[in-house]
Amino acid sequence: MSPISKSNSKTKSTIQDVAELAGVSKMTVSRVLNNDEKVSDKTRLKVKEAANKLHYRPNISARRLASAKSYFIGLLYENPSQGGYVSQFMMSALKSCRQRGYHLVVDECEGTQVEKLTITRDLVEETRVDGVILLPPFCNNIEILNELKALNVPYIRVSPDVELTQSPFVCMDDYQAAFEMTNLLIEQGHRDIAFIIGHPDVGASRLRYQGFLDAMRSNKLTIPPEYIEQGLFSYKSGLSAAKALLTCNNMPTAIFASNDDMAAAVISVANSLGIQVPQQLSVVGYDDTPIATTIWPNITTVKQPIEAMAEAAIAMLTTGKFDQGLSDKLSDLRHVLDFELKQRDSTSRVKS
Repeated sequence: MSPISKSNSKTKSTIQDVAELAGVSKMTVSRVLNNDEKVSDKTRLKVKEAANKLHYRPNISARRLASAKSYFIGLLYENPSQGGYVSQFMMSALKSCRQRGYHLVVDECEGTQVEKLTITRDLVEETRVDGVILLPPFCNNIEILNELKALNVPYIRVSPDVELTQSPFVCMDDYQAAFEMTNLLIEQGHRDIAFIIGHPDVGASRLRYQGFLDAMRSNKLTIPPEYIEQGLFSYKSGLSAAKALLTCNNMPTAIFASNDDMAAAVISVANSLGIQVPQQLSVVGYDDTPIATTIWPNITTVKQPIEAMAEAAIAMLTTGKFDQGLSDKLSDLRHVLDFELKQRDSTSRVKS
């Protein structure tokens, strides 16, 4: 039976089938599946096309027995209120793992510090993960970092703001993105701009808030104390913050929320109060998660490269591009990705 006809039957395709269709050896197919950089791009493409055509999926148990790898990558997160961010990151990481022949193991680390350490230790010891990705704010937990170091498992952090030379990490420039988004509102004629701060445990919250403050100050604009509200990155916290901002004596003409969930909450409260968005109030968010384009008006926001950050983290762990602990230079450990301002329907120029 030929490899092509076999793919259409109920019999599962094998590595031999892929090798025959691609016209290479089984060893070459194995090297491609294990991301061996010694294989040429032309050969790699032929093997991947053959594997896709045959719907070939590697036998992970056999691969684990044949090497020191487990082909599992762990993903740990702590703050479920960042639902859109976590799910978007996770889906991209799942896809990236699948493309590289790995499986993603996800666990939520809630509870006491002892419970978080136990969850982390169990993940590493029970699944023998080849590496771990830590999402914010979990990525700033020093005891967790020390535990992973003691367990001798590589890890990548996403947008940390402490111990930056302790491990490789992926991030974007949260400060600059917030600075530019604030300037966009100012260029539209807004002077009375309020801000909803993100979760206090997340380093990006501080960077975004500082970017907002510096943009306002550089344009010589004052910020009344009542224009600043603390949020938690959750829709519920956005509702509370929005109610305070939209019922104060001098209502702002624009509100910058530190993520899209809170920006969506602002729009909801504005609608309930009969305030038109964007005619009477401009609203901007951050992240460009799905909610930004599923509500009306669509939210003007900072597009954080969440998918690209997940792909970069998986690539760093599966290829060993960043060698853990071999450098204390920030430039060798940091992988910075670009952001984009997405102008949509929730903002408009101030009417004179």
